[in-house]
Amino acid sequence: MAGRGRPRAFDRDTALRRAMEVFWKQGYEATSMTDLTSAMGIASPSLYAAFGCKEALFREAVTLYDATEGSHMAHALTELPTAKGAVEAVLRYNARAYADEGTPHGCMVVLAATNCSPANAPVQEHLATWRQAGVDQMARRLERAVDEGELPAATDTEAMAVFYTTVIHGMSLRARDGATRAELDKTVDRAMAAWDAVAAPAP
Repeated sequence: MAGRGRPRAFDRDTALRRAMEVFWKQGYEATSMTDLTSAMGIASPSLYAAFGCKEALFREAVTLYDATEGSHMAHALTELPTAKGAVEAVLRYNARAYADEGTPHGCMVVLAATNCSPANAPVQEHLATWRQAGVDQMARRLERAVDEGELPAATDTEAMAVFYTTVIHGMSLRARDGATRAELDKTVDRAMAAWDAVAAPAP
């Protein structure tokens, strides 16, 4: 008599990537466990054993998104020689990525938990923390630009970072609504044309 076999193994990285794509496309609350197990190709017991619960899986998926889809921002802000060039590179990349037909439109960190029930407030707060980290990262690059003389000493780098990340978040929503890359690039054109005005001290 044949013995009972061990459960079939699965590729955890591939399963996580598929879960990320479902959360990215549908949002946290609209994604059911059935959606996840179907996309990941595993049964519920395997999902719980490997990832804990839906919220823990989502948090891990957000980390994966940042390490893959979001990695361009860190690269641009640390590697490019000027802050203006770095910020424009981030906006141009996002214009292309958000409208890419090969992936869900828009940004997962911006869109996956914009509206949550009180029970899922921790998920909403988690993404708010990630978004603030993006603001902080850009502000640090702008502070460096002040130190290097690229920006005026009186520049409010926090407000400037908030402005450009708000443009990014708006582009994400526009892409989800169907905006093309060309349309998003026009937004980038205008945001960068406003660079000197945004850097100027508030009246």
